[in-house]
Amino acid sequence: MSAGAGGAPPRSGERTARTAGPGGAPGAAARDPLRVTLVKSVHGQLANIAASVRGLGLRRPRQTVTVADTPENRGMIQTALHLLKVESGQAR
Repeated sequence: MSAGAGGAPPRSGERTARTAGPGGAPGAAARDPLRVTLVKSVHGQLANIAASVRGLGLRRPRQTVTVADTPENRGMIQTALHLLKVESGQAR
């Protein structure tokens, strides 16, 4: 049983869960979401590129998803940029 459970204060050196504030990640509320479309298939691509596309929530060509504009998502987009079309989320 963990000492941090049940409202007891955590022991010295024990990890505690970090939660984001009311606005979520810092600066995330000020950024527009991104609309990402898979233009080409991931067939024949390196495993890390296919994993980045899947991490963005894309499964098949011509599928479009809206993702948050975070450094993590930007990195996945940069990895597979040659397969994607990226637009600002508010451009509807």
